[in-house]
Amino acid sequence: MSSAGALGRLPGPAVSDEAAEWLARVEKIAPLIEENRERGERERSTPRPVFEALRDAGIPRMWVSPAFGGEAVAIETGSAVIQALARLDPSIAWQMGVQGAIGRLSDYLPEESARLLFKEHTGLVVGGVNPSGHAEAVEGGYRLTGEWAFASGSAHADWLVCAAWVTDGGTVRTTEQGPVLRQLFVPVGDVEFRDTWYTVGLRATGSNHYRVDGVFVPEGRTVLGTDMYRPPAARASRAYGISYYDFGPFTSASTALGIAQHALEEFKELAVRKTRTAGSSSLAQSHVVQDRLARAEFEAYSARVLLLDAARLVRETGATGGDSLTAVVRLTAAAVAEKAVAVVDTAYDLAGATSVYAASRLERCFRDVHSAVKHITLSSTHFEMAGQYLLGGGLQMRR
Repeated sequence: MSSAGALGRLPGPAVSDEAAEWLARVEKIAPLIEENRERGERERSTPRPVFEALRDAGIPRMWVSPAFGGEAVAIETGSAVIQALARLDPSIAWQMGVQGAIGRLSDYLPEESARLLFKEHTGLVVGGVNPSGHAEAVEGGYRLTGEWAFASGSAHADWLVCAAWVTDGGTVRTTEQGPVLRQLFVPVGDVEFRDTWYTVGLRATGSNHYRVDGVFVPEGRTVLGTDMYRPPAARASRAYGISYYDFGPFTSASTALGIAQHALEEFKELAVRKTRTAGSSSLAQSHVVQDRLARAEFEAYSARVLLLDAARLVRETGATGGDSLTAVVRLTAAAVAEKAVAVVDTAYDLAGATSVYAASRLERCFRDVHSAVKHITLSSTHFEMAGQYLLGGGLQMRR
């Protein structure tokens, strides 16, 4: 039985040797992350020394094949790392999650291109996988033009991915499956950035807009969009037999969950020392606070269980799960997002006026979680689309 005054905790998941080793890497650089947290907020991008520490720890490439300079850690391990980073600085967790998702395209690229982007270069490979440009088919590749948003981590990027509709003579190419989409990779030197990232939360991600104007991209540095709905083709260098869209939600959901976990810890420490105005007892002694905190704590606990179980399903059935697996992944991501927001909102509310100050970590949690869940991978529309699938209407990304 815990002693009076000691903060209680619910049991955590069993940690594998691999996860323990990677969490130790995060712990090692935690002081540097915390030291530069406010600087990142002011400058709207992660300071260079922090990125270099993350890079040296192997975190940007943790979900990339060893053949391409990564370590191909288990989904559960990577999720734990993202959660731990989010408890320190959500903007850093978000960037490492984005790199984790984009890094999955290494398994779809020709091996020579994957080695060039992810092994021969040590900067981030980030960008936008939602189509916002056109790739005119030319001999040997494509002539790319367009503008994209949300280039998280672009301050430390070597390559940018650009999703674009393929065109022939200016007309969008179509097949029986619809318009043809490709992901095209361009070096950062061919990109023009726009200073657009003035936001409520996740300010240090540097998620600016970027433009490409008539840049030639070789065929071998592109990925066909429809391929991303299936596991990448089997080869010795493949890191995961899991489709891009069954993997990506774990990165964003892990960030949201880590923010919620941090909000709870911050509130509990505040509750034992704060006395309400005109009151004689601490917040921790309030029966209302105790009830709402316990509910919020279990929301975070259940979100973690859901995420772990979805990771298990993907690991075990990623190559064969089909639409039923994808539906579970999307529902899990949406549910974790809703739970994370509810947890942070509860902590923010219970803290009273303290939480409105920029000096409060709860203020940052509130801003960051509400920004994170705007991402398409955490959208509440997943409930609608999964419902349509369950009623026989097929599984769409969105209507």
